[in-house]
Amino acid sequence: MEIIEKLKEKLQMNGDFIFRDLTINGIKIYLIQNEVLCSSTYINHYILKAITTLPLTNENKEALLYDLLPDNSVIKTEKLEEMLDYYYKGFALIVYDENKALAIEAKASLDRGISNSSSESTVRGSKDSFNENFNTNVGLIRRRLRSENCIMESLFIGKESRTKVGIMYMDTIAYPSNVDKVKEKMQKVDIDGVLDSGFLKMYLEKKSNLFFPTVMATERPDRVSQALLEGKIAIVVDNSPYVLITPTFFIDYLHTPDDYYQRALNISFIRIIRFLAFLVAIFTPALYIATTTHNQGALPLDLLLNFASQRESVPFSPLVEALFMSIAFEILRESDIRKPAAMGSAVSILGGLILGEAAVSAGIISPIMIIVIAISAISGLAFSSMEMIAALRFLRFIMMFLAMFFGLFGIYCGGIFILAMLTTTSTLNLPYFAPFTPFIKSELEDALVKFKNKKIKKRNPLLTKNIVRGREK
Repeated sequence: MEIIEKLKEKLQMNGDFIFRDLTINGIKIYLIQNEVLCSSTYINHYILKAITTLPLTNENKEALLYDLLPDNSVIKTEKLEEMLDYYYKGFALIVYDENKALAIEAKASLDRGISNSSSESTVRGSKDSFNENFNTNVGLIRRRLRSENCIMESLFIGKESRTKVGIMYMDTIAYPSNVDKVKEKMQKVDIDGVLDSGFLKMYLEKKSNLFFPTVMATERPDRVSQALLEGKIAIVVDNSPYVLITPTFFIDYLHTPDDYYQRALNISFIRIIRFLAFLVAIFTPALYIATTTHNQGALPLDLLLNFASQRESVPFSPLVEALFMSIAFEILRESDIRKPAAMGSAVSILGGLILGEAAVSAGIISPIMIIVIAISAISGLAFSSMEMIAALRFLRFIMMFLAMFFGLFGIYCGGIFILAMLTTTSTLNLPYFAPFTPFIKSELEDALVKFKNKKIKKRNPLLTKNIVRGREK
């Protein structure tokens, strides 16, 4: 058969290519499968067993194979490109005619199953998280949103990887224009391979957004489900345990899914703490540098004398001290992330203690600088988004240099610069700093301070025209 020769030419160089020539009732049938992607047990016990019992003839073989094979996913195909595509998706190919074949789903189980989230821990809430299986990830979302209005449109991206990408949204809630923008951006992606959802983030974010993240990556199905109900769009990528959410606003990074499972008063306090942590992470080292270098008069005399006595034997400027400790902390944090989990966090904790104590004993670093950098670094870790943590790190270094050269005036200018970035950054052409600019009164009920769930009756008008939420009766 011509199609068999073409398939052999394309696939026979692969070590996992399996080709079987079967003769049933005098009729030639060819079975082609991938040893790694297909389940040999399923093929042997179900597909081959069923084929050998069918009364095949030249007249009825197509109808019998299509109707009586024990699988829901039996697809007729006559194109070589389609056959190759199904082959690499874990389908078994049964070639029964000159240019005709059936693709039967026989995927082997290659995923790790559903486990707890490793990057977004929860105290009160669901414990399941996404994994690398596309169908599992979509299923975890659909299990929470059992509605025909939850739409999932799929496409394949990557010239070589042909990665399946799903765009999910609520048809009755999300703005069609926002959905169309995301589709357009995804269709313009022209790269060889998409190995993780992170490959697509750069295509969803504007190049002018230098620091703050505008696309959120999450492992938690409940967070994605909540985002869909708000009118946002989720992007599920095969082989990636992280689902992308767009558009996201600055205030979203101060929220967690747990916020909707606890009392409003407690959550309001925690959100204010997160916002204070945002400010502390950026400005604390800069304030110390400015007040000890240029603006000593801003400190009480007793506190100024205390700082001066601690820095008496330190030969370096406050900026050099801060840079040394900040870089040392980043190295320890990176080593803690990269080293094997079996080693635990003992290395980083021990390294931090020894490094800090030795630096103070040697007179290289003042004790107060270790406290300042520790408070700033720990405050930055109050966020689960790695992109937000990275943004805080860069802004902290910028503010330290401004404080060293210009004092409190430099910090003031830097604060204006950060505020200007927040108010001018956009996500899907929507204002990133909403609901503060533009001011949206209804969204303030669930912004920095959280009202009771039953009092939050409206959605963000930037995301949907259907702004009225379900109400208690």
